[in-house]
Amino acid sequence: MKQLLSFIIGLGISLAVSAQTITGAGATFPYPVYAKWAEAYQKQTGVQLNYQSIGSSGGIRQINSKTVAFGATDAPVKGEDLDKLAQVQFPAIIGGTVPVINLEGFKPGELKITGSVLADIYLGTITKWNDAKFQALNPGKKLPDQVITVVHRADGSGTTFNFTDYLSEVSQEWKDKMGKGAAVKWIPQNAVGGKGNEGVAANVNRVKGSIGYVEYAYVKKNNMTFLQLQNKAGNFVSPDDLTFAAAAAGADWFSVSGMGLSIVNQSGKDTWPISTASFIIMYKDPQDKKASAEVIKFFDWAFKNGQKMSEELDYVHLPEKLQNDIRSRVWSQIKH
Repeated sequence: MKQLLSFIIGLGISLAVSAQTITGAGATFPYPVYAKWAEAYQKQTGVQLNYQSIGSSGGIRQINSKTVAFGATDAPVKGEDLDKLAQVQFPAIIGGTVPVINLEGFKPGELKITGSVLADIYLGTITKWNDAKFQALNPGKKLPDQVITVVHRADGSGTTFNFTDYLSEVSQEWKDKMGKGAAVKWIPQNAVGGKGNEGVAANVNRVKGSIGYVEYAYVKKNNMTFLQLQNKAGNFVSPDDLTFAAAAAGADWFSVSGMGLSIVNQSGKDTWPISTASFIIMYKDPQDKKASAEVIKFFDWAFKNGQKMSEELDYVHLPEKLQNDIRSRVWSQIKH
């Protein structure tokens, strides 16, 4: 049975029956921080957030069918597609996608990998942990003669879009054979699919000798072993809010229609190469204008009050100037 992960924050008997509930659905990537914001927002305002963490493709389907007040996606919708449906899109939070492993005897960040080797593993051309290419990046480490199990998303996923967007930048073979997308046809024979970031994390923790990719909050929550990743400057870096922020520094979000900017493989000595924003999609002329207004109130509150909560989970809060630009250039297009 297809499992649906959702939360409803603040189901207390102290709330009036008529209390406003905000409905949204989509990306699992930002779920931890949206949940944290929602809990604090409900305590302060009495307004609940019902967010279905079903993956970016599901969020796009839900908002397009008008069953929720907002959709959430890490795979940004193209400007022309937004225009066709009279929608707007804006980034809400920035984070990073992280390669994680289940390999006995190694600590988080102890092993290093490059984008090209990571692509080769997911292409199925590197099949064992002691492969010469991986061993060369980790001299002196005793890597096992063990088959690699590739863990990937089984659902349409913005995290997969971010991951494959990056691999397309660093591997010509990946770009030619696979490309980027929210869903791709995985090649490796020894592969396991998982639903949501939650499912990938669970499978990596369960399967010995596996590798997967998840948003960093799930790495922390599940005590996972991450790989250091070589960035465009040639430095091996670890994932955290500082390396994600370095990737986002100087990004001109309005240079792309619908603000759907890719920030993978950015230059800079400290950048995490698989960084991304997570986006919110809304209608310019929503059917339920009151519900739409409540969404804007929630994200306005989160922008003003949610920075500490974002940092606790190693997400990058949007800079104040970008917040103000979203208020004046995006939210101003939504009718209330």
